[in-house]
Amino acid sequence: MPVRSHSRVKARSSEAVLPLPQTCVDALLDPAKRQAVEAARLGEVWQPSGLVVTSSIGTPMDPRNFYRKFKERAAKSRVPVIPVHSTRRTCASLLVHLGVHPRVAMQILQHSQIAVTMDIYAQVSSDSTRDALAQLDASLGVRL
Repeated sequence: MPVRSHSRVKARSSEAVLPLPQTCVDALLDPAKRQAVEAARLGEVWQPSGLVVTSSIGTPMDPRNFYRKFKERAAKSRVPVIPVHSTRRTCASLLVHLGVHPRVAMQILQHSQIAVTMDIYAQVSSDSTRDALAQLDASLGVRL
């Protein structure tokens, strides 16, 4: 089922269909199954919105309720609670850490400029920096 946003997107390219990792697909199937059950149970009370994450009657979820649920999930998963928008930065940083080409990361994050992806979103860990310097040192073969 195509997912529609209930508000306007910043750029037309933000409406592009992107492949998702299977982990994300699996996570999105649970709400879809719940919605089907709730829609059948509630009948005419259910208000289909075409959204994946909804209230208990199918309407768009209030952002405060979404963030409350987000914090509950983070606590249950034993990960730090961060602002929802920071999950984009986390994704970018993970892609950099995995060695994903910056252009691919840019496409995944739907940025129009590579500078946005690399300068603002992608944060490199200290371990990655040390590893890069060790590789550079080894490639130079210079011992002082």
